[in-house]
Amino acid sequence: MPQPQTQLQTLSNPTPLSRALDQNEIVRDNIEKSADELLLIHAVLKQEIPDHAQTGAVVKALEKTDALETKISDAVHELAQVNQVLAHQIEERVDLESELAATKAALQKAKSQH
Repeated sequence: MPQPQTQLQTLSNPTPLSRALDQNEIVRDNIEKSADELLLIHAVLKQEIPDHAQTGAVVKALEKTDALETKISDAVHELAQVNQVLAHQIEERVDLESELAATKAALQKAKSQH
């Protein structure tokens, strides 16, 4: 799913935090794709293996793939939440740095006028 572009992503010189966020988004996307693939594999196996053959190790394997898909989906959701918080913090930092630069410029201008 496309993420909104942060202010830092529009800068020509991204900060380490913005690069970390970008990398986290790539990791999240890869994990999400893996979860989707695992879900598909699980569904195909469950559908294609006759019920009478779903015993012992096959049942355990199907249960484990189901549990693993849930864990991966939960991790994707948690990583997306962390990325939202990180993006918000980065945007706040950009705003604060912009305000600081404006304040410094105003101070410098005031000093030069005296």
